[in-house]
Amino acid sequence: MSKHEFPSITTPWPLAQRPGFLIRRLHQIHVALFSELCAEFGVTPVQYSLLSALAARGKADQSTIAADVGLDRTTTAETLRRLANRGLVSREVSKEDRRARLCRLTPSGRTTLRQMEAPVREAHRATVAVLSQAEQHVLLSLLIKAINANAEKVGSAEDLS
Repeated sequence: MSKHEFPSITTPWPLAQRPGFLIRRLHQIHVALFSELCAEFGVTPVQYSLLSALAARGKADQSTIAADVGLDRTTTAETLRRLANRGLVSREVSKEDRRARLCRLTPSGRTTLRQMEAPVREAHRATVAVLSQAEQHVLLSLLIKAINANAEKVGSAEDLS
């Protein structure tokens, strides 16, 4: 058995060989790099994802943005509220559905997102910098494949391809 095969249920399974553990560790590393390189903006990776999703859509309700980013609606609503308090996002009650809040980037939100672009890209590059370009492509392809095959397990069937 190679070190990358799944051991039988009776064989001890070291943490460093478990996909979930390794994904969580890589995520921790990325968050640390993101936090270091983007500290001046005071925006977390989740907030950045929400800002990016809003930039792509222009205007959307909180449920749609939650699905785009893979978050639950409660977390999304609270995070968007914080972004609105900072003046980066505007939220208004929908005229069609009074229960829904429509969100969009403010001019300040667009400026912040634009200013963050270079350091965010650097954080992503640094996360996988040890890999060759070909290895980075394979890693991203495999992550997308695994996510697409399992997205419905977390209430999202969006295909990342």
